[in-house]
Amino acid sequence: MSDAQSPNTNDNVRPPFAGAAPAIDYMRDALQRSVLFADVLRQRGNSYRKHAKEKTPHVLDYEIELIIDGRKLGRPVNYGLARVIPPAGVEIDMTRRPFVVVDPRAGHTPGIGGFKSDSEIGVIFRAGHPCYFIGFLAEPMPDQTIEDIACAEAAFLEKVMALHPDADGKPGVIGNCQAGWAIMMLAAIRPELFGPIIIAGSPLQYWAGVHGKNPMRYLGGLLGGSWLTALTSDLGNGKFDGAWLVQNFENQNPANTYWTKQYNLYSKIDTEAPRYLAFERWWGGYVNLDAKEIQFIVDELFIGNNLASGGIKTSDGTAIDFRSIRSPIVVFCSKGDNITPPQQALDWILDLYESVDDIRSYGQTIVYTIHESVGHLGIFVSSNVARKEYGEFSSNIDLIDTLPPGLYEAVFHANTADTANPHLVSGDWIMRCEARTFDDIRALGGNDAADERRFAAAARVSEINLALYRTFAQPFVRAMANPQIAEWLRGMHPLRLQYEMFSNANPFMRQVEAAANRTRAERKPVDTDNPFLAIQEAVSRQIATALDTWRDANERLAEQTFLAIYGSPVVQRAVGVDPLSDGRARRAGKSPLHKQFIERRIADLKSRMREGALREALVRAMLYVGMARGSVDERGFEAIRLIRLARSETSRLTLADFKKLVREQFFMLLIDQNAALESIPALLPDSAEERDKALGLLRDVIGAAGESTPQVRTRLKYVSGLFEQTPPKSNMSEIPALETARRPDLPKAS
Repeated sequence: MSDAQSPNTNDNVRPPFAGAAPAIDYMRDALQRSVLFADVLRQRGNSYRKHAKEKTPHVLDYEIELIIDGRKLGRPVNYGLARVIPPAGVEIDMTRRPFVVVDPRAGHTPGIGGFKSDSEIGVIFRAGHPCYFIGFLAEPMPDQTIEDIACAEAAFLEKVMALHPDADGKPGVIGNCQAGWAIMMLAAIRPELFGPIIIAGSPLQYWAGVHGKNPMRYLGGLLGGSWLTALTSDLGNGKFDGAWLVQNFENQNPANTYWTKQYNLYSKIDTEAPRYLAFERWWGGYVNLDAKEIQFIVDELFIGNNLASGGIKTSDGTAIDFRSIRSPIVVFCSKGDNITPPQQALDWILDLYESVDDIRSYGQTIVYTIHESVGHLGIFVSSNVARKEYGEFSSNIDLIDTLPPGLYEAVFHANTADTANPHLVSGDWIMRCEARTFDDIRALGGNDAADERRFAAAARVSEINLALYRTFAQPFVRAMANPQIAEWLRGMHPLRLQYEMFSNANPFMRQVEAAANRTRAERKPVDTDNPFLAIQEAVSRQIATALDTWRDANERLAEQTFLAIYGSPVVQRAVGVDPLSDGRARRAGKSPLHKQFIERRIADLKSRMREGALREALVRAMLYVGMARGSVDERGFEAIRLIRLARSETSRLTLADFKKLVREQFFMLLIDQNAALESIPALLPDSAEERDKALGLLRDVIGAAGESTPQVRTRLKYVSGLFEQTPPKSNMSEIPALETARRPDLPKAS
C-alpha cells in the first residue's frame, strides 16, 4: 500500500473535537464579549458619577459661552442662556435671524438638541444662523415656579434680540418635548419676542389619543391622580427626583429597557461602546424639579389638560391662550412616538379653532409634519431626522415666517437628478407646505365625547385625592422628611443604583477592568457565519417578542380598567361630571372683541385694495396664481428671495415688511377675490416695459416648482392679461377658486 493510500496519513487524521470547533469559538467569543460588556457598564457608571459631580453638567457636542445666569435674576431660576460657539470652518451670517434651542427638563441633563454634530444645533449652523441654548442646572432654586421660568426665558429672548439688532427676523425658537409647551405658554403671553416657533415631540393636548395605543395618557387616572406626585416631592424634602420621570419613559418599552438596548451593546461590543456611552451620559444624567413645578405640570397639564382649553392663568390673572401667538408655529411629531403621539401634538388646534378660516382670522400660521416611524427620542437624536426635517426647517425658516395664514403640512421630497430648478434647492430634500383642513387632523383619530368625560372624571378624582392627601397625610410626611432622608431616597432609586453598582465604587469592578484589558489584547471575534451566533440572534428576538407581548397585555388591561372605571356613569356623577355632556364645555371661549376686530380689519383692507403700486400688484398676482396649487414650494420662495436680494438697498423690502405685504394681499384675496383682482390694473405703472418685466418675474416664480396644473395655467393667463392691460373676456366667476377637498374653502366676501 502506498503512502497516499495509507489511512494513517496526516491528511486523513481529524484533530480531537474538530466537530466542536464552532461551539468552542462561540463560547470563547461569548465569554470575551461578556467581560467587555461588563467593563462598558463600569465605564458607564464612572461617567455617571463624574457627570453628577459637574457644576454645570450638559451633553452638548459644542462649546458654549454663558450669557445670562438665571440664578441672578430678580426671580431666580436654575436656567441659563448660553451662546453656542460655531465649530471651526463654520461661517455664520450675523444678519440672519438667531435661533434659540430650549432643552426639555423631563428628568435628564440638558443638551439633547446639540447631542452630536448632526443635531438641531448642527443644522442651524450649517444654515448660517447664530445659535443660542437655554439649559438648566441639576438642582432647582428654592420655590421656583413655571411662571418664574417663563419670566427668565423672556429675559433670555430679550437679550438675544438686543445682541442681534440687525437680524432680518426675530429669534426662531426650538422647544423639545417639555420645552415645547413651555415656550408656547411664553409666546402666548409675550408674542412680540418670537419669530417662528418649532415644537418637537411636545404634548399640548394630553388627553388625546386612540384606543389600543398611547397608554401613557391613562397613567394619571390609574394611579388615582397627582397625590403621588405630592407625596414623592414631600419625601424629597421639596424636590421631585427626575429619575421617576425617566422611569415612566422606560416602562413604555420594557423590551428595549430590559433587553434590546443591552443586547445591542453585547452583540456589537467591538464597535457600539462609544455610541452607547454617549447616549447613556444623557439618559442617566438625572436632575431634580421643585415640588411646585412638577405639581403644576401634573395638575394643569398631564391630568387637568387645561393648556389646550385656555384654562391656565398667570399670577396676575392673564389667561394663556395660544391664539394670542403671532408667530408661525411648526409642529413636528411622529406616528412612532408613544410618548407624544400625533394626536397629543396636534389636537390643541381642534380645541382652539373652529376651522381653517378661524385660524386665519387670528393671523395665525400653523405648519405640521408627521414622521412615519421615528420614536420619541429619535425626534431629537436621530441624524437622519436632523439632516432632513430640521435641516429643511432651518434652511427655509424665512419661507415659514412669510407663509400666508392657515394650516399646512410640510412634506419632503428627495432632490434628485430629475428635480426642476435644482439650483433653487438648498439640500437633499425639497420642502413643500401643502394646505390642509381640520379633517386631515381628525383623520389621525382622537377622543370622542365619551373619552372626554372619562378624562374629566379622572381629573376630578385627582383633585379629590390630592385634597385628601394634603389634609390628612401631608403634614405627617413633611414632618418626617429632611435633607438626609431625601438624599438617601434619591440614591436608592433603582435607576441610580444600576449606575452606582457597576461603577468603580463597587470594589469588585476593579477586577472587571483588569480582565477587560487582557481580553482586548486577546480578542478574537467569532465568524459571522457561526451557527451558534444565529441561534443567539433568534433567542434575542424571542426574548424581545415575549417582553413586547407582556407589555401589550398590560397596556390592554390598563386601558380596559381606565375606560371601565372612569366611564361609569356612577363615578362620573359622583365627581360632578355630566354623563351626557358632549365635552365642548372645556373648549376655549372666544372674546366678543375678536369679531369686532375682524370686522374693522375687513373694512380697512377693502378700502385699500386700490392702494399701492407694482409691488402690491405683483405679490397679489403671485398669491392668486399660487393658491391654485394649494401649496408653497421652497423653490418658489427661493426665487422670490433672489429677486428681493438683487434689488438695490433703497428699494429692497425687509423680511418683516415683505411678510406684512404678503399677508395683506392674501387677506384681500380672501375677503373679495373678484374686487382684489379687478384692482390690479390700477396698481400697475404706465410703462409697458416695467409691466412686462414684472410679468416675467411672476412667471419665473410660478415656474420655479416645475409642475403646472390646468388651474395654475388658467390663472396665470388671466393675470397676464391684467398686466398686459388686455384682460381676457372670460367672466371672473369662471376663474376657479380653491375647491379641492384637502384645501380650506375661501370665506365668502363680507
